[in-house]
Amino acid sequence: MSNATTPSSSLLANLRGELMRHAPFAQMQPEQVDRFIAQAQQAYFAPDETVLAPDSGVVEHLLYIRQGSVTGRRGLADQAGGFQYEAGDLFPVGAVMGARAVTATYQAQEDTFCLMLPVAAMHALAAQSAPFADFLNRRVMQFLELSRRTLQAAYASQTLAEQSLEGPLGSLPRKPPVCVAPETPLAQALATMHERRIGSVLVADAAGAPLGILTRHDILGRVTLPQLPLATPIEAVMTAPLRTLTVADTAQDAALLMSRHGIRHVPILEGGRVVNIVSERDLFALQRLSLKQVSTAIRAAPDVATLRQSAADIRRFARSLLGQGVRARQLTELISHLNDLLAERLVTLVAQQRGLDLARACWLAFGSEGRGEQTISTDQDNGLVFDSDHPDRDRPAWLEFAREVNEGLDQCGYPLCKGNVMASNPECCLTPAEWLQRFGHWMEHGAPEDLLKASIFFDLRAVAGREELAAPLRDLLTQRAPQLPRFMKQLADNALTHRAPLNWRGAIDVKALGGREVIDLKLQGTAIFVDVARLYGLAHGAAVTGTRARLEAVGRALALEPQESESWVGAFEFLQLLRLQVQLDADSREAVNASDGNANLVDVGALNDIDRRMLKESLRIARRLQQRMELDYQR
Repeated sequence: MSNATTPSSSLLANLRGELMRHAPFAQMQPEQVDRFIAQAQQAYFAPDETVLAPDSGVVEHLLYIRQGSVTGRRGLADQAGGFQYEAGDLFPVGAVMGARAVTATYQAQEDTFCLMLPVAAMHALAAQSAPFADFLNRRVMQFLELSRRTLQAAYASQTLAEQSLEGPLGSLPRKPPVCVAPETPLAQALATMHERRIGSVLVADAAGAPLGILTRHDILGRVTLPQLPLATPIEAVMTAPLRTLTVADTAQDAALLMSRHGIRHVPILEGGRVVNIVSERDLFALQRLSLKQVSTAIRAAPDVATLRQSAADIRRFARSLLGQGVRARQLTELISHLNDLLAERLVTLVAQQRGLDLARACWLAFGSEGRGEQTISTDQDNGLVFDSDHPDRDRPAWLEFAREVNEGLDQCGYPLCKGNVMASNPECCLTPAEWLQRFGHWMEHGAPEDLLKASIFFDLRAVAGREELAAPLRDLLTQRAPQLPRFMKQLADNALTHRAPLNWRGAIDVKALGGREVIDLKLQGTAIFVDVARLYGLAHGAAVTGTRARLEAVGRALALEPQESESWVGAFEFLQLLRLQVQLDADSREAVNASDGNANLVDVGALNDIDRRMLKESLRIARRLQQRMELDYQR
């Protein structure tokens, strides 16, 4: 290292502009950035020169790379592969915050210039600047939030709505709810609704606790057509029990509740009392395309042609939500919910046309739909479980039914599964006993190729029909899997088939394709987290199927620091969000389809600075998770 120097006053202005192109400086006040620069010293490191090493002792400076790159190797880093820092990066954050020596040797890979901030100055600046402190303490989550904001800004001009679904219901304007007692005559309640010009009236007890609701939509079917006397107490026709939320729940929660249960009003509670009532119109007043509108159209669809238009609306709605800044977990949950409704409606239509009783069968979703994590570009992974005393006699009718449903989904833009994991495949159209036998064989005697299928089938969820038929399958997985070491090792072997795409230096290992440098965000990204979460989730008996919920459950089961499992979740959600962006971007999709039809390829060179850094960080976290899996299951 050459002699460290303090930047001259003439250099401060240039350095400020340089630093404020990167996080966290872009979120800091200019005077705070100036303070960082003024208290730092600039140092030069020649190619292959050691910057920091374990024997250097407790780290005394936080380093910011102005030019060049630094690679960490050996020690713990050697076990997990190298990692690389480049211009705009701060390091070693973990060692500095932990007041310890580094666990790897850091070397300059080229002519490298760094700003070195003393630890004492770093802590003083963190006390003054919340963005700087947050970045040091929650680096991965801060990158994720910055990436989400950047994506939101990119889609803001395309969004169909202005109101975010992520805001707490307590932040919405409050309208004093109109309540009546349960013994109130209908005539009085209806007169109140007419005078106040409101679409609903709540029924509450003397303490103000909600008991039920009557809406304008209810009056025709419950009062007018039955010619009910207007002296009838309102409690005789109210909807009860009520579906309510609290002020801490989000607008997304309200939208999903309305859609799932076909309701238009949701009372909002605070301390057990109703403080507001939110309608579908409140949530989507500025939105030309709403969750309720799409779901209502799906439920009323009379044929496949109508459902095909609804599938297009789902994609439009997803683009709208990206513009609102909705997070990956919520967005994929909403997409999966609407896809569920579409599949359920199609299953119902075909069953009615064929005269089949859905009380004797259950349509199953596997894979990403089973986890509630579907993105826009998704094929079919489904199956059927049917109740029968004579399977061979009844199976042909159910197979023909399933074939028509699979073909209908294909027409709606959900391609047929190339691996034939579909209900129209006789191997995926089974009785409960047959499904249990198949799952049990895979778990206790299955060959490695069986586990490739199992990794899809074991994320299952009931979509339509009699849900109880799927319960024994879920119970078998959560109760039996932890008792089978051979099965768990096979799952680990399959999960390690695709490695995190990082080279020996820790840089992103891209593939040249059509003049672009790409990686597969699914096989080389999200699938790693999905596989790890499934393995550890089953090992610890977690009954949940979603990747985020599994990762959180595993973190608790392993008694990890919250920051570690938080970084797992943040990395997974970033990769999911990036996949959605690629799939929804028409230009990117056309470019991908022009190459090999893979809608999960991202052009790394085209990413902005924040997304590229977050991508590398997410892949490093994926690699560490795979290393943990190797230590636990391949020793």
